[in-house]
Amino acid sequence: MELRGAQQAVDNWIQAHGVRYFDELTNMAQLTEEVGEVARIIARRYGEQSEKESDRGKDLGEELADVVFVVLCLANQTGIDLEAAFNRKLHLKARRDHDRHQGNEKLK
Repeated sequence: MELRGAQQAVDNWIQAHGVRYFDELTNMAQLTEEVGEVARIIARRYGEQSEKESDRGKDLGEELADVVFVVLCLANQTGIDLEAAFNRKLHLKARRDHDRHQGNEKLK
């Protein structure tokens, strides 16, 4: 699914199952919460922290999808065409960073 389609799918879900979008500040707080859940899983599963028994059943993919869902909500309610913005960002990064990491010894 392209990002435009994903944005439309989120909007359709809000119309069918939600009352309305939460306001932008609430969604920003939700985004922070969801990113924190992703960070917890990664820190404990892939980092040096011990994974708690209660964290072992958590699905990283589901938590990442929660982040994407809230980002799409924010894009919708602020009038951002996320697909166009993402394509612009990829073009910028390709031009700006093409040779940036090639000589980085830390990445070899």
